[in-house]
Amino acid sequence: MTKFDFTRRGVLKTGVATGAGLALPTIFTSQANAFTNEPTGDTVTLGFNVPQTGPYADEGADELRAYELAVEHLNGGGDGGMLNTFSSKVLDGTGILGKKVEFVTGDTQTKSDAARASAKSMIEKDGAIMITGGSSSGVAVAVQGLCQEAGVIFMAGLTHSNDTTGKDKKANGFRHFFDAYMSGAALAPVLAKMYGNDRKAYHLTADYTWGWTQEESIKAATEALGWETVETVKTPLAAGDFSSYIAPVLNSGADVLILNHYGGDMVNSLTNAVQFGLREKQVNGKNFEIVVPLYSRLMAKGAGENVKGIFGSTNWHWSLQDEGSKAFVQSFGQKYGFPPSQAAHTCYVQTLLYADAVQRAGSFAPCAVVEALEGGDSSLPGIDSPANKGFLFDGLGNGQTLYRSADHQCFKDVLVVKGKDNPTSEFDLLEVVEVTPVSQVWYEPDHPMFAGGSLGECNNGA
Repeated sequence: MTKFDFTRRGVLKTGVATGAGLALPTIFTSQANAFTNEPTGDTVTLGFNVPQTGPYADEGADELRAYELAVEHLNGGGDGGMLNTFSSKVLDGTGILGKKVEFVTGDTQTKSDAARASAKSMIEKDGAIMITGGSSSGVAVAVQGLCQEAGVIFMAGLTHSNDTTGKDKKANGFRHFFDAYMSGAALAPVLAKMYGNDRKAYHLTADYTWGWTQEESIKAATEALGWETVETVKTPLAAGDFSSYIAPVLNSGADVLILNHYGGDMVNSLTNAVQFGLREKQVNGKNFEIVVPLYSRLMAKGAGENVKGIFGSTNWHWSLQDEGSKAFVQSFGQKYGFPPSQAAHTCYVQTLLYADAVQRAGSFAPCAVVEALEGGDSSLPGIDSPANKGFLFDGLGNGQTLYRSADHQCFKDVLVVKGKDNPTSEFDLLEVVEVTPVSQVWYEPDHPMFAGGSLGECNNGA
C-alpha cells in the first residue's frame, strides 16, 4: 500500500480523570486515525479533481459548477435542489454527519499523471476524504487506483470506458455515469431503424481506454444488426486538426463515419468531416451519415450547425421532465444562468450519493460507505438476474437507478439523442428521440467486455 503523510489531521485528545485500573473507551485512547483523513473537527473536506485545462476543459468547468452547487445544498444553502426529490431522505442541509462540507480543487489536465498528482496532493496536504471528478476514463482509472491504495472513496465523474467498472474496477470506486456498452446497446437499434441494416462503417477512435471500448461496443452492436466495419483508425488525444484522418474515409467505400471522440476532439473532427463535404455525399447508393456515439450539450454547442441531424447517446439531458431533473435544472440555472450539462449532472449526483451513504452508514469510514452504497438486496424491477442487487434509488434523474454491488456500476435508462434541425437557442441543440429502458442496456458482471478485473477488498487506509 502506498504510504501517505496524514499528519495534518490528528485525532483530538480528550483529557478524562480516571481511577486506577479503569479501562477507557477506545475513542479516548486511540492515538491514530481509524481511517485515512478521518475528520476530527467540525468540517469535512472533499476533493474535486476536474480538467481545468486541456481538450475536456469545458466539461471540467461545468463539473466544478455542479460540485459547488452540491456543497451549497449539502450545507443548507440555495433551494436544496435534488435533496428535495432524492428518494433517500437522510440529507437535511446540515452538512454530512453534522460537519460543514468544504472542498479543494485540482486540475487533471486530461492527463493521468497530472490527475494522480493532484489527487495525491488533495489527500496528503488537504485531508480530502473523498475524491471525485474527471472527464476522461484514462484519468478515472488512474485516480481510482490511487484512491484504492490511499484508502479514500472515489466517486467517478464523467467516465464512459467499460474498463472503469470492468477490468479496472476497485472496491473503493463507484460510477454513476453510463458506459460504452450501454451506448452501443441503446444506439445501434435506432441507427439500424434510421439508416438500414446494410451499412459500411469507418471508425475514428480516440487512442486511449475510452475510445478503445467505445469502438468495441458500437462495432459489436452495429455488426450484430448487419453493419460491416470497413476500417478502424486510432487518433491521438487533442490532435487539433483531424483532416489527415478524414481524407482516407472518402475512398474507403464506407457510407457511415463513426466518431469515437469526445469534447474538443469531437468538435474538431466533426467540423473537419463537414468541411470535407461528407454530409453531402452519396456512397453505395445511400446518403453518407455521421454518428457520434457519446454526445453532450457542451460538444453540441462547440460544433454548432454541424450537429444537426446527427445521432448519439447521452447519460442525461436538461430537457427531461422528471421532478429530480427539473429541480436540478432550476437550481443550476438560477445560480449560473444556463442549463447544466450531463457532466454537471453526474458530478452533482455523485456528491449527493456519497453524502447520503455516509449519513446512512453513520460513518465516514470508507468500508462503511462502500457497504451503504452497495445497498444490500434491493433490485431493479423487470430484470431477472442474480446480479440485480445493490442500492436502489430514485429522484436524481433517469428514473429508478441501481448502484450494482457486483461492480459499483449504476444501471438506469439511457437516452438516444439527435442534433436539432431547428434549435430555439444555443442550449436547445439536442432532442431526445428515445429513452432506452434499463433492461435493454443491462449486462451481466462477467460479460466479456468487462471481464478480467476484481473489486477486491475495500480499504480504510490509515
